[in-house]
Amino acid sequence: MKLNELKPRAGSNQRRKIVGRGVGSGHGKTATRGSKGQRSRTGSGKGPGFRGGSAKLNRMYPKRGFTGPNLEDFDVLNVDKLGGFEAGSTITPKEMKAFGLVKGNHPVKILGNGELKVKLTVKANAFSASAKAKIAQAGGSVEVV
Repeated sequence: MKLNELKPRAGSNQRRKIVGRGVGSGHGKTATRGSKGQRSRTGSGKGPGFRGGSAKLNRMYPKRGFTGPNLEDFDVLNVDKLGGFEAGSTITPKEMKAFGLVKGNHPVKILGNGELKVKLTVKANAFSASAKAKIAQAGGSVEVV
C-alpha cells in the first residue's frame, strides 16, 4: 500500500450540506429552517435550561441546606467489616482499599456499627466514639493517621 492509494473508509466523509444558495440547490429560500418562528432566526440559541418561557426546572425546586467549602468527605467503614482480618494484625487505609472495604481515595473514617471480636490495631484518619470503644473492648488499639 502506498500513500497515494490511501482512501477514507466508506461513509466516513460526508459532503457538507450547502444551504441558502438559491431555490435550485434544493436547500434554498428558507435554507432548511422552515418558515418564521424562533428557530428560523439567527442567534436563536436558547440555553439547556430554557423551557419556552416557563420557569427553568432548576429554579422550580426548593433549595435547602448549605455545603460548606471546608467540608471533608470520608470513606466510611463500620467495625463489623474488620472482623475478617486475623487477630493481632495492623490495618491501615491502604490495606482496607486493597481488600475492597473502601472504594474511593478519600480519608477513611471508622464507624461503630456492628460487633468486633478480633484484637486489631486500626489506623485510620478518623474514628467515631463508639468505634473507638468497640475496638478497645475487643482488646485492640486505635491510631489516628
